Amino acid sequence: MLQSLDTRGKLFLTLSALFVSALLVGDLIGGKLFEANVLGFTVRYSVGIIPFPLTFLLTDLLNEFYGKRAARVVTWVGFAMALFTFGVVTLAVALPWDPVTQEPGWSGITQPAFDTVFGGGQRILAASMVAYLAAQFVDIAVFAKVKAVTGGRLLWLRATGSTLVSQLIDTALIQALAWVGVLPAEKVLSLIVASYVTKLVVAVGLTPVIYAGHAVMERVLGIPAVRLDAQGEVLAEPAPVPRAP
Repeated sequence: MLQSLDTRGKLFLTLSALFVSALLVGDLIGGKLFEANVLGFTVRYSVGIIPFPLTFLLTDLLNEFYGKRAARVVTWVGFAMALFTFGVVTLAVALPWDPVTQEPGWSGITQPAFDTVFGGGQRILAASMVAYLAAQFVDIAVFAKVKAVTGGRLLWLRATGSTLVSQLIDTALIQALAWVGVLPAEKVLSLIVASYVTKLVVAVGLTPVIYAGHAVMERVLGIPAVRLDAQGEVLAEPAPVPRAP
């Protein structure tokens, strides 16, 4: 089966799998908070921010080399896998525990610990699904529109600009849905501000990485970026470009 896929198809599968993995890992670990000292200020983050740079990079590469329709397909696949994960976690929490785990001397995972981690994770997963779907479609649309308007130039502008808009939506929604009623309002606001500012700094810092990824895709793998019309639709399937010797 894989022999029937060209390099472009195999890379699409790889990028999609990495994107979905980063998305789900971020959802599952997102319930843990940590503090960091940034320029003399103590800021609070969810550890779900760790996979963010990878999801940001992958979204832009998918949009750049496969177009907004392909990026939307990956978005829906990610959403479906998040729903699947939510269902499995919900079932796992609901299933009754074996009585042996309640006996003195049991050294395995206990019900309170498991339920605290994964029961609380259900809210994070639900919040993430809502925020993710809204933010991803905004990111894809803004990226494609800027690319079409600029004629494929200014990669940094469409990459950073789409993140500027989409991550405001994502960060505000997920932090509010996950933590309102759990944390005081001022701490929820602190989480939103700290996460959003950090994501913008990371987005700017990743610009050279995006250019490097762009160069690898075109010059090493021979996969050209798609060309778009004025509405941001792919004009035609691009022909492979010669690989660098």
